[in-house]
Amino acid sequence: MGRTGRFWFAVAAITIVIVGCSKTEGTKPPSSERPGGRPGAVGAGGAGANVKSDDDFVRDIVIKNMVEIELSRMALDHASSLDIKSFAQRMIDDHSAAGNKLKSVVAGQPIEWPAQLDDKQRKTADELAQKQGTDFDRDYVKAMVDGHQDLTAKLESRLDVQSLADWKTAAAGRTHNRELPEPNSAMRDVPIRPDKSNSEITLKINQWAAETYPIAQKHLDTARTLENATKGSTN
Repeated sequence: MGRTGRFWFAVAAITIVIVGCSKTEGTKPPSSERPGGRPGAVGAGGAGANVKSDDDFVRDIVIKNMVEIELSRMALDHASSLDIKSFAQRMIDDHSAAGNKLKSVVAGQPIEWPAQLDDKQRKTADELAQKQGTDFDRDYVKAMVDGHQDLTAKLESRLDVQSLADWKTAAAGRTHNRELPEPNSAMRDVPIRPDKSNSEITLKINQWAAETYPIAQKHLDTARTLENATKGSTN
């Protein structure tokens, strides 16, 4: 083979190698990790990639639980409305029971259990303690609405997305009137499933969230109804 022939043979070989590499890269299977995914995320429910660690989740829930109980104890003494006092007692009972159950779920785990309110919640409690009568009523039910909106959002991050959507669809009509929701009513035909997890403790926490969510949502519905009733009231 002459020099010219050997030259064109080498060019053809290089071209084949380049094309082959290009095809290999083009057919590389996509990564199983979704764009923006976060390694170690807990399940796929509610908030998805924004789900906090078990420790952070429990800490936030415990503090939220404590402030609901403390403000509600104030309401038994400071509120002027019998409906609000009745609601406050239910808050104390339900949040105490939920907190005790969560504590048993995480018992023995290296998870922080706060002993007191954080600065933000302490400020809310101290300010509310200065109010009386209808002023207290308005500020208390507003705090209950705000607190339960935050609480239900946190719980949703631990729930199965589809079952939560089904539950919300079934529950959509219950706030379209001005009557207080029936405290003991339940929609047992539309169960909420916990988000899946390979971690046993995470799954137990998610199960607790699934059981607690309908109760917290009912608290929110009632707080909103009470808030509408207190708007425009004066001492």
